[in-house]
Amino acid sequence: MKALVIEALVIEAPAMTALVITALWPLLIGVARAEADPPPAAPENWAVRGQSTFTFQYHPAFASPPIISPKTLNNGRRGAEDNNTTIGAGLRLWKGAEFWVESEVDQGFSLQKAQGIAGYVEGNSFKLSQDVPFWRLPRAFLRQTIGLGGERQEVAADTNVLRGSQDTNRIVVTVGKFSVIDIFDNNTYAHDPRVDFLNWVFSDSGAFDYATDPFGMTYGIAIEWYQSRWALRAGLFDMAISPEAQFLDMRFLHQVEGVLEAEERHMIGGRPGKFSVLFFANRGLMVKLSDYINLANATGSVPDQTRLRRLRTRIGFSLNFEQAITDQLGVFARASWADGGLEVLNFTDIDRAVAFGVSLKGGDWNRPDDVFGAGFAFNAISRDRLNFLRAGGQGSVISDGQGSPLRAAGEQIFETFYNIAIKKWLNLTPDYQLVNHPAYNVDRGPVHVFSLRLHAQI
Repeated sequence: MKALVIEALVIEAPAMTALVITALWPLLIGVARAEADPPPAAPENWAVRGQSTFTFQYHPAFASPPIISPKTLNNGRRGAEDNNTTIGAGLRLWKGAEFWVESEVDQGFSLQKAQGIAGYVEGNSFKLSQDVPFWRLPRAFLRQTIGLGGERQEVAADTNVLRGSQDTNRIVVTVGKFSVIDIFDNNTYAHDPRVDFLNWVFSDSGAFDYATDPFGMTYGIAIEWYQSRWALRAGLFDMAISPEAQFLDMRFLHQVEGVLEAEERHMIGGRPGKFSVLFFANRGLMVKLSDYINLANATGSVPDQTRLRRLRTRIGFSLNFEQAITDQLGVFARASWADGGLEVLNFTDIDRAVAFGVSLKGGDWNRPDDVFGAGFAFNAISRDRLNFLRAGGQGSVISDGQGSPLRAAGEQIFETFYNIAIKKWLNLTPDYQLVNHPAYNVDRGPVHVFSLRLHAQI
């Protein structure tokens, strides 16, 4: 991938330790007070939330053909670390209205800089980062909730949420800068790489090519309608200028994504569960893969992808399921599909994906705040995408170079973790992942990835 310039405040490396301590100190002080004094029941009119997450990953050496592309996972044993510290402030403007803004400091790279595996192994990493800490503004949005009646339900204080209450039946409008997956494709057991699964395809539906910049954010509007046990969501979002671009296309409705999601919530045996169906359509500058393949075959060379991009529409859908089995045990599953004839513009190189797993709280062994999780995932690509990669095409996050993969098969991923609640506000999580056929290459891997994550939050 070409080097990209980050327009951000960069802090010199010697100041890193002081920066982290400075960022965490108010968190620790605030958390100590929160543990000593239970939060009042009154609604919040303003709040400050903070979190800091450090992740270290290591993989031993693995079998691999010669490395011929920067988007190929290096087969030598290696470790990598990344961390981010976020401070968010929220203000209640008027009835039902909240405004939130987040400030974040990031540092470090994940293994191979988030390249080389379609179902990538670090959900806290970005496609763009630096060795030294840098500042960015990930979120700044307004949320308006309009009550439509029904029972009154309590709203717990949470990240980017003020404590209060709301109608069961309601309309929620969110506009500004945020992540598509803040609103869509949520799952109670597998959605937050800061506390549960690290792999991308457990956190989100693998084939959901959601609009995003290199840091997972975009500008847009989402409207949610809740009625009894049903919910309907729709959104419109800016997409990236191109797969390798740092910036979003800010031209009005030029490159845009539309998302529609329907959700059903239910109780089985007195236990909550839900099922949702999501559809997306991306309108943007993308390569038609067959055009690239035909040109490569006709010229015997590796074509320039940028010259073949035209405004095209790529569609897809996903299914999302979760169900509590007991007070401690929950299960989840996702399945997704996307058009395999066009270039991936935003997320990752997956045309079909299935993921499922379990989440188990530690109440049965007197550790009620601990969580154990385990899951399996399978990722696949279309014949056109495989031939595109073999012709030398560069995927969003994978490419083993012209002629590769010689032998192809779907990515197979297993992940398990144990989230240890050291304190209410501090968690330590050992994690293990096994990736077979990384980047759909039978001759590469399997890759064993060992992780250790430390997460603090108020």
